[in-house]
Amino acid sequence: MNSDVIHYLPDTVANQIAAGEVIQRPASVVKELVENSIDAGATSVTIVVKDAGRTLIQIIDNGCGMSPTDARMAFERHATSKITKASDLSTLRTMGFRGEALPSVAVISQIDLRTMRRGDSIGTRLRICGEKFEGSEPVSTVPGTNIMVKNLFFNVPARRKFLKKDSIELSHILHEFERQALVNTSVEFSLLHNDVAIHQFPASNLKQRIGALFGKPMESQLAPLLTETSLVKISGFISQPKFAKKRGQQQFFFVNGRYMRHLPYHKTIMRCYEQLIAAGSQPSYFINFELDPASIDVNIHPQKYEIKFENEFAIIQILEAAVREALGNTAGTGTLDFDNADAPEIPLFAPDATVGVPADDDNVVFGETLSFSSDNSPFSGDGSSQFATTAPAPRRAVSSTGKPDWEQLYENFARRRDEGLAAMSMPDEPSAEETDASAGSMVLADDGTDDFSPSPCFQLAGKYIVTATTGGLMLINQHRAHIRILYERWLRQLADRSIESQQLIFADDIEIAASQGAVLEANAAIIENLGFRLVGNGGGRWSITGAPALPARVSPRESLLAVLDELSCRGDADADTLRAPVALAMARSAAVKAGQRLKTSEMENIIAELFRCDSPNHTPDGHPVLSIISSDDISRLFQ
Repeated sequence: MNSDVIHYLPDTVANQIAAGEVIQRPASVVKELVENSIDAGATSVTIVVKDAGRTLIQIIDNGCGMSPTDARMAFERHATSKITKASDLSTLRTMGFRGEALPSVAVISQIDLRTMRRGDSIGTRLRICGEKFEGSEPVSTVPGTNIMVKNLFFNVPARRKFLKKDSIELSHILHEFERQALVNTSVEFSLLHNDVAIHQFPASNLKQRIGALFGKPMESQLAPLLTETSLVKISGFISQPKFAKKRGQQQFFFVNGRYMRHLPYHKTIMRCYEQLIAAGSQPSYFINFELDPASIDVNIHPQKYEIKFENEFAIIQILEAAVREALGNTAGTGTLDFDNADAPEIPLFAPDATVGVPADDDNVVFGETLSFSSDNSPFSGDGSSQFATTAPAPRRAVSSTGKPDWEQLYENFARRRDEGLAAMSMPDEPSAEETDASAGSMVLADDGTDDFSPSPCFQLAGKYIVTATTGGLMLINQHRAHIRILYERWLRQLADRSIESQQLIFADDIEIAASQGAVLEANAAIIENLGFRLVGNGGGRWSITGAPALPARVSPRESLLAVLDELSCRGDADADTLRAPVALAMARSAAVKAGQRLKTSEMENIIAELFRCDSPNHTPDGHPVLSIISSDDISRLFQ
């Protein structure tokens, strides 16, 4: 058997490859080593990390393994088994091909490699420290590869110094793990951090893997996506419009089993969701493209995240059609099940049958006649029901007046129409006393004061509070006004650490992704200062036992998720820097929403609280809160 498959690339080939593979952080090492395991045909991959990758990154797989010569050659630059000539770049099916990843890792770490091919009786152990080869020796091991990367950046203090804190680096590792686990669903994956299992997945399908990574409820939020043409096959899942989120959405593109970022395709999906989701919200999607490798170029980005498509415009059109079709299938209430045993029996049409018309005094409901008390109230004064069920009235081909049914029906219709028109007629003119009373409650006297408390107010279109001022009419966006009020309140309380936690009668259980769990643990002090009390149940499950004082309509779960999304975006900022964005995230989640009906007292309270704020005119992120229509503008409308 030929033992050597790794070889040097000729200079003519090496010069055509976009060089410059740089190991930026521990997640970069995880990406490269896991991709090597996938290329080796592994069906099981275990990732062991200590101290967020600073101390150890270990990848164990059951792939094809390497011979002693291949193990040594793998750490030479531009030595690879994936391609041999430049034309192979147009038929790539593997994740790696440049021969740069392992040399780049070896330069800034200590490597301990154990590998053995299937069929061999003994394996190989290789040790490298920095750029220095320390030795190779036979070793007893199992088929596959076990590579340990120790003390990352030990010989580059400046690079090691700029690594973020463990929680942030672990979060990057988890994001990379999610990409690999989503695209390789047929592979068993395990991830351990400091001897604690974070993820452990068997081989499955894409939908099950999504649920395992992001929580079981995610599976019910997805709509399938599938279309196949001679140019491309597009498959995967998109989220239903009602589950779109402001932050924290999961968005993944894969092409031929490789994760990628592609702005034009993302814009195409967002265009399909227009008018279906709120402004600023985004859907989740997990979409895989399968097409001829010769029609794409993966050799334009050091980390291979950006890919060029030969037929990009045509694929955009296919993608848009597929997404719109999937959204159309989720827009309705579901398909009708005509085989349902409980479905009502529909009688056959009989053209010769006579159909009676109920008399005016018959109240027929599903074949039963309901007789009411004399005051037409369904309940008596003591709360007992006044319904009396009698036998259904027989159908009559001719009414009691001797007229055919259709004539009786027309007379009943005409009479009810006249009664309805009479009921809709204008009421009598109000009395002088009523006019004076209504004027006092509906018109603000122009007395030169700006006292808002006695001013009348009403709600317009379910979004705006309208009140009178000495200069005209003021329109207040109720959602933005409440955001400003809550933001300043929580900002002060965060600064004073005076937010009190309320014990929940029933704990609110929540399941979050491992990446969000890492953020939660890293920012435990901030979350506790917000008034949240949590108990970990393992496996990404938490119980909220205490929460800050929130409006009754606001779920502690939603507020906590909003805070976690904000913290995830802010990275490793300190507590003082996080205070404002966290207060804003809390305010957004708890503020009254557009379309929510408010009582007069609630509107008056919002107006009063708003003008106690330091900056009532704008939200913390700069959106206008109120606008005034001047008296002159109103006068011009009537000229």
